[in-house]
Amino acid sequence: MATATWNGTVIAQSDATVVVEGNHYFPADSLSREHFKSSTTHTTCSWKGVASYYDVVIGDAVNRDAAWFYPQPKDAAKNIKDYVAFWKGVKVTP
Repeated sequence: MATATWNGTVIAQSDATVVVEGNHYFPADSLSREHFKSSTTHTTCSWKGVASYYDVVIGDAVNRDAAWFYPQPKDAAKNIKDYVAFWKGVKVTP
């Protein structure tokens, strides 16, 4: 089972992640939602589409834009629609 942790707290856990470009994408229902706050950040990937971001929040600590997802991915990435991946110090263990 893949687990995502930040600041010693489990923020996502699933045995159904999808690996794309070395990143584990977690199903939306595997996130501990109390640790996620919507961000206004968006970026564009040439083959996946427009990514949206979440800040990861543990207590008073905020890891800005540490999680991203594709709400409307291009056809080539439709298998990760609404799946969430991490960076910026979030540790993912397979």
